Formats: sequence, C-alpha cells, structure tokens
Amino acid sequence: MSIEPLAPGPGIGVSGRAMVKTGHVSAIRQMTYQPPGRGAASVETMTFGRLRELNDGGTQRADFHVLAVVDAGRGSVTVDFRLHPLQDRSAVWIPPGAVHRWDDVAEVEGHLVLFVPTAPVTHATRELVASPDPAAHWIVPAADWPFVDAARGHLRLEASAPPSDSSTELPAILLSALIARLHPPHAEARLAHPVFRLFRSSVEANFRQHHDAGYYARTLGYTPRTLSRAVRQATGRTAKAYVVERLVLEAKRLLAHERLTAARCAGVLGFPDASNFSVFFHKATGERPGAWQAAATGPGVPTASTPPEPVT
Repeated sequence: MSIEPLAPGPGIGVSGRAMVKTGHVSAIRQMTYQPPGRGAASVETMTFGRLRELNDGGTQRADFHVLAVVDAGRGSVTVDFRLHPLQDRSAVWIPPGAVHRWDDVAEVEGHLVLFVPTAPVTHATRELVASPDPAAHWIVPAADWPFVDAARGHLRLEASAPPSDSSTELPAILLSALIARLHPPHAEARLAHPVFRLFRSSVEANFRQHHDAGYYARTLGYTPRTLSRAVRQATGRTAKAYVVERLVLEAKRLLAHERLTAARCAGVLGFPDASNFSVFFHKATGERPGAWQAAATGPGVPTASTPPEPVT
C-alpha cells in the first residue's frame, strides 16, 4: 500500500510501518497505514510501551482501525471528543476517521492492534467493522478475559512471524477471532437487525444531504414507526436521534480536524446557511460552533457550557 505524503515533512513510524502526516492542520496529525514491501500484512500489533515512545500527546486521525486491550494500569483516551478511562481489562476501538488523543498512557500496559478496514475475514466481523459507530470503550467481562488474552497472544505471535505466503493471511484470521472474543457492546443487536443495517448504510451514504428520518423510512420502504423501533432496539435511540448524532459527529470532526468555519460546515453538511447550521449545532450540543471549535482546538478537553436539548 503506497501512500504519498500530501505535505512536506516526515511522519511518525509505528512499529516499523510508515505513518505519514498529511493535511494543512498541524494540530491534528493525519495518520495513514503504509506498510512497506510487497504482500505486507493488513494487521499489525504493538505494545503500549511502544505507543509511549511515539505518542506526543497530540490529536490524531487515522485511515485505519485501532483496537487496544489493556492488561493493567490506569489512564485515558479521547475518541471523537469523549474522554474514556483506561483500566484493567478495558478495550478501546478507534475507527478510521475518528479524531482521537492518547491523553494519559504513562502507566498503561497492554497491546494495540492496527488494521485496515478490509482485514477481517468472517462475515460477522466484517459487518461489525463496517459499522460507522462501533463502541469506543468497554470492559471485558472476567469470564471472557482468558479467551481474549489467548486470541490476542496468538495474533501477536503470528503478526511477528517472518514474511511468507501464509503469514499475511493468518493475522487477518486471528484478528477476526480476537474481535469475536472481545464482543463489543451491542454487536449482536446491531448485526441481528437487518432493518437497522440497511438504515445505517443509508445514513452513512446520505446524511450530508438528508437530515430527516422520514427520508430514510421512505427510501427503505418502512413506516417511520417501524424504522425507529428497529433503530431503538439496535442502538437504544430513535432514528431521528441517530441521524442527528451522525451529523453532530461529522460537524465536530470538520470543526476540529479541518478547522472549517460554520459557513463551510453548513455547505458540506447540507444546511442552507451558517445560521441554520449554528442553530442545529447549538440545540444538539449546547454550544455555538465557533465556541465549541475554540475549546476543541485549544488545550484541554472541550465541555458543553449548557446542556444540549434531548433528541427523541
């Protein structure tokens, strides 16, 4: 996989893989998975110790998945502007495009798995990886931990093997086993609802142009009530709330990562003007876009000045 840097200057090497820095915003580093050589594996593992060597405390955005499993210690990570604690048996999943920062990993022990979206080999894990909103953080139950630990250990062993015809396939197979054993929250519910899967895919393709849950019901051929029931069963929220949250997440990414103005965000996200977008953003988050952007791109973790209005 050959990726040319879009901006001058070296990137950050990660466990032998070249990670290049791109984009015009120096505050948030764009990380690109760029393994060397022919037939390079689509899966890589590294320790938190190695992460500490590479981590400068800055904010990053990657085009690959990061799956972390913590053995011991305490710390924190911010994923898409939400702070999550790191502790024994905790797992973290950072999907491509998510803005994230390793806030405190000084005492954390464990491993990270980096992989491209096409790496998993089973239908169930491919469906789960394709979800635009996987659970960012959860605690692995004690009863499941031995299986997770064994799956991770086997993956690490195979990922460290010398290159061969089979060594690029085995890590992908074992990655699927690890994901299945980690059992992210709501995975079964989301995979078990075909209506939700159709809705999720349609939202991901069209949310910039269509903000009304009714559009998705009409497009998919379901009544609004049927669609919202399926979405609530899978996610715990209504179809309307799901669309709003997806819009807000993309708006935050554009404001923080791309440093777009409210007017430009409005254009990208299909709002008629900056005023309309600002009203939407304030209602959903409790802050005006400019104020949120200033807090998000400055020191510290942004917090809402007033509680957002609930979306149902």
